[in-house]
Amino acid sequence: MTASYNKTAPQALNKETQNAVEAFNALDTDAKLAWLYFVYEKLGDSITPAAPAAAEPELAPLLLGDYLKLSDDEQLNIMRDIVNRKDTEYSRAYGALKENNQLLVWYAWAIAMGDTVVDIPENYKPTEAINNLLSQIEGLEFEQQISVLRAIAAELGYSEVKPIETQAQTGKTPSL
Repeated sequence: MTASYNKTAPQALNKETQNAVEAFNALDTDAKLAWLYFVYEKLGDSITPAAPAAAEPELAPLLLGDYLKLSDDEQLNIMRDIVNRKDTEYSRAYGALKENNQLLVWYAWAIAMGDTVVDIPENYKPTEAINNLLSQIEGLEFEQQISVLRAIAAELGYSEVKPIETQAQTGKTPSL
């Protein structure tokens, strides 16, 4: 099962970081979830200070509170819905957050895995594509890693809010 959303990479990303976002988008749903887990497992010490310090956890009570009381199957289905941008209560709650708060949700879930959040199966073996993408992101500078994670986080979840068209798209200049 793959997410059908294919947003073009933000202009702020360079080619190397765009490639990482594209590689993530090419993964199937469960591979994306596994990759997010492995990223936080491998890079959590460097990512951790960036996201929570700039985030506001009180804006995500459904995702950081109510979610933790659900069964493993319910939690996994919610994660899949968010990755697949399905129109659900939890996916909308996620989609309404800014990128730093979205990263905080994944961080909180990653550190709670196996405790209050469904864990990755013990016998799970990452695919070559997951390992390649992990190596790719490990080779990036810290700021690039955060840019990739923000771009990925922003593409997940459901929102009816559409980006404002650029001048290049509309052919019109902004007016006051």
